[in-house]
Amino acid sequence: MKSLKKTLCNHLDEALSLLDFPRKNYSLIPPKSSSFGDISSNIALLIGSELKKPAMVCAQQILDELNKNTVEHIKSITVTKPGFINFFVTDSFYQNYIKNINSKKSKFGRSSIGSGKKVNVEFVSANPTGPLTVGHGRNAVIGDTVSNILAWNGFNVTREYYFNNAGRQMRILGESVKARYLELSEKNNEFPEEGYHGNYIKEIAQEIFNKSPKEFDQTTEYFKDYAEKSIFIEIEKSLKNLGIKFDTYTNEKMFYENGDIELLINELKEKKLIYEKDGAKWFRATALGKEKDKVYIKSTGEPTYRVPDTAYHRNKLNRKFDLIIDVFGADHTDSYPDVLLALEALGYNTESIKILIYQFVTLIKDGGKIKMSTRKANFVTLDELLDELGPDVVRYFFIMRSMNSHLDFDLNLASDQSDSNPVFYLQYAYARICNIIKHGENNSLNLKQKYDPAILCHTDELKLLKHIVTFPELVETTSTTLEPQNIATYLQELAALFHRFYGQCRVISDNSKLSKARLNLVSAVKITLENGLKILGISAPEKM
Repeated sequence: MKSLKKTLCNHLDEALSLLDFPRKNYSLIPPKSSSFGDISSNIALLIGSELKKPAMVCAQQILDELNKNTVEHIKSITVTKPGFINFFVTDSFYQNYIKNINSKKSKFGRSSIGSGKKVNVEFVSANPTGPLTVGHGRNAVIGDTVSNILAWNGFNVTREYYFNNAGRQMRILGESVKARYLELSEKNNEFPEEGYHGNYIKEIAQEIFNKSPKEFDQTTEYFKDYAEKSIFIEIEKSLKNLGIKFDTYTNEKMFYENGDIELLINELKEKKLIYEKDGAKWFRATALGKEKDKVYIKSTGEPTYRVPDTAYHRNKLNRKFDLIIDVFGADHTDSYPDVLLALEALGYNTESIKILIYQFVTLIKDGGKIKMSTRKANFVTLDELLDELGPDVVRYFFIMRSMNSHLDFDLNLASDQSDSNPVFYLQYAYARICNIIKHGENNSLNLKQKYDPAILCHTDELKLLKHIVTFPELVETTSTTLEPQNIATYLQELAALFHRFYGQCRVISDNSKLSKARLNLVSAVKITLENGLKILGISAPEKM
């Protein structure tokens, strides 16, 4: 389809030149109704607006010019109000495309637009204060799927996990584990008011009690370090169960140890962007156009997140990535601009940094919301969700809605193993095709035999074909929009078209010629489904 659009662009540009019309960045997209054609352009609307001329008149002039020559793969061109130019593509273009798909197989849908470009995708980045929760799960799946999309388009992707291990939360973690340890030692100790509850804290304390020597340095730092390592092992296991593996891990402490944070503060001081007030150090954001200054280092001496996060992002910029992507929850909406502002004040170009903000998740069961509190350990862990539903369902449900939308995760629907569940609906389509191809082989019909694609002219066959040919362009476009839910939506539409085709068109029949052609058609659907599911990180089972 991309090559066809390029051909249309060449013809349109030539017509505009001959008519002495201005050049415009026009669109070539499918119209809302198929009755208006396969591809529609708004070029006449743009030109009419600039020339103060009726768009319908401009459209007719362009149409007349186009009709002077044959446009390859186009059987007719029309004009519709208020000035769209519509192209009807020949059936043969779609029919012959089957061979392209079946020859490319696992490479179908891949592009090289990112060749030679380095991308860093930072996601999850949960501090090791407890097990990964449902909210972390959405972050993880979005980040991993975005990484898959970029890799499919030829980008060299680095998946990175960054975590804070030197702040207040970690100190409270250490105090919480220490308190539970002292309980086991039958020593009176008051549990921290803001401490972390939950069995995982007790389990870590029990592990220390069992393994550590009777006499050891029982500092909060010791308990913090032990808990951090223990929790991080579990975090990595959870991510592995979700099919996610990181290329590199970076932590907050390293930027204190290597002097980057001290250097950052000093450079901002030199630019008179740091000042002291009420015992705290403030970032002078108002000098850079913001409404309020922000605390950088509290009166207690503890830096706010802005300090290490700015040092970290400077580190990423210095690693010379062509694109840096951060996947953040909605609670970062008001905060990440401060990091970018400080970097820009230091002379860095932050245009390569793209922030993806996702909305939070609500678990729904039997029509009611499940309330969760991380601090009180009243939450559903990612592992619990995976144990109940499996990684395929969890990944799909986290990715099937726009990250800009709040996600109601319906546990009843997710656990339903009928085709009402969108994951099983896709996998049923794939498994059904595998069964059809096997049935064909049992009837001496296979994909290596010659066939005539021209006989695939049933309405549902053509609808399938018209949908399949848009897959490569969709994957390429998604590498720019970074909206992975569009691939999930596309696959649902493809599965629906296939199921309708299956109900209307018998694939294996007494008509050998038609059977061979339809086998190749369903093979093309199978390849498209499999590649799309692979991008989403979901399995494509041959049997269900």
